[in-house]
Amino acid sequence: MDTTGLEKNAANYVPLTPLSLLQRTARVYPHRTALIYNNLKRSWKEVSERCQQLAAALQKNGIEPGDVVSFVAANTPELFEAHFAVPMSGAVLNACNVRLDATTLRYIFEHGESKIVFVDSEYASVVKSAVTGIKNPPLLVDIIDPAVPGERIGTCNYEEFMAQAENKKLFIMPKDEWTPITLNYTSGTTGNPKGVVYHHRGAYLMAMGTAVSWNVPAHNRYLCTVPMFHCNGWCHPWMQAILAGVSICMRKIDGADILRLIAKHEVQLMGGAPIVLNTIVNAAAGQPLPHKVQFISAAAPPPASVLQAAQALGFNVMHVYGLTETYGHTTMCAWKNDLWDTLPQEEQEKKMIRQGVGLPILEDWAVFDNNRNPVAQDGKTIGEIVMRGNVLMSGYLKNTSATNEVFAGGWFKTGDLGVWHEDDYLQVKDRLKDIIISGGENISSIAVENALCKHSAVAMAAVVAKPDEKWGETPCAFVEIKLDEATPTVDDIKAFCKQQLPSYMCPQHVIFFELPKTATGKIKKFELREQAKTL
Repeated sequence: MDTTGLEKNAANYVPLTPLSLLQRTARVYPHRTALIYNNLKRSWKEVSERCQQLAAALQKNGIEPGDVVSFVAANTPELFEAHFAVPMSGAVLNACNVRLDATTLRYIFEHGESKIVFVDSEYASVVKSAVTGIKNPPLLVDIIDPAVPGERIGTCNYEEFMAQAENKKLFIMPKDEWTPITLNYTSGTTGNPKGVVYHHRGAYLMAMGTAVSWNVPAHNRYLCTVPMFHCNGWCHPWMQAILAGVSICMRKIDGADILRLIAKHEVQLMGGAPIVLNTIVNAAAGQPLPHKVQFISAAAPPPASVLQAAQALGFNVMHVYGLTETYGHTTMCAWKNDLWDTLPQEEQEKKMIRQGVGLPILEDWAVFDNNRNPVAQDGKTIGEIVMRGNVLMSGYLKNTSATNEVFAGGWFKTGDLGVWHEDDYLQVKDRLKDIIISGGENISSIAVENALCKHSAVAMAAVVAKPDEKWGETPCAFVEIKLDEATPTVDDIKAFCKQQLPSYMCPQHVIFFELPKTATGKIKKFELREQAKTL
């Protein structure tokens, strides 16, 4: 076919961006509620206007296209607005994990070259330490929440910053859909986190794909239990703009508060790590929900006991899987009602805990052996889970070698080991790089080991995941003491780690003994994992 004259033009090609989703919803459903937080309620028209004003204020303060704007904030309206306002200014949003220590935050601010940091007053002290000594420190802006006390370290607060805008209607659309939209840091398996760059195209497609895959209804009521600093809240702020849905914000994960909000706002959808589900189950004490709620569970699959209790309360639980590099969930345990509803409970649970099949926006997925050949789809042969599609990161910021390595061969290598079932469903069996997933957060075993080895009495250390009913997994440390040193107490080691690491990364169990090693001196972590299960 002769394609002369069929080139892209301004009429038939517009770069994909989630900004267009807000633009449409503000025009079509301006009166619909977009945000609820305590007594605050804002419409989509109000959210759109505030986002444009914040974008204009960012420009007024010297933010240019490609600059990085960081937020250290809880799940409050400010961080929701930032998901639209920051890219509206042409800048890149960097939503930081509020559980990080000052050293890690300093690295992120310096590596990402953050120009402005918006900081919730609850986290002001750690941010204050993080920016101390930075050669070109970012401008600090306070987010003031009357619900929590905290120090004010900014030159102004969020509302005062917005008031600096002159035209109040800045709305820059990307000229190229490959333009970066957010920068998310993942712990990986090395000391410093890697900066994962998302583009407008991927953010748009993930939002669309999630809405379709999960059959999320228009004008739905979504409870924000997934942190918006984690894969941009699984891209849910942008998904809600497609559907003119309501996002109900909350600062802390509290079981009783979640149950109260579910009833008050008739919540239909929420998500999080198994620990969130477990927290709700414990708070409910057997009292059923007033209506059915869809719960999307990520990270390690929920324990069978928690899954059963949640379903009895009225939750419809679906397990999903993904990584920071994949904009969050890219596979889901799609439930086949016509085939599985009549199975015995035990068999249904075996189906539920699998990581599932690709969402429509994931073009392909597989499990490869060491020679990059697909393993047998027998549910037994273990290989590395790989993916390809339009919801994969652009790459790692300032780390071309790591980007090339993870994309080698035209597939994204997840670093997770799993099996491939006959029905095409994936199931994660182990983590190739020893990542520990605790409460939905990735913990680098190497980072914990490095901290342990700083102790004067420690010769070697190995850290593995120990299954935990509450957190999914927790770090378990096996420590070998130097010959001439007295063995410290477990409490001494734990206290030492707390000086080096965020509390959630510190080992919950510490065992002293000579580490098992191979002939070449490598520690036999597979033996330690088995031992950790028995503790």
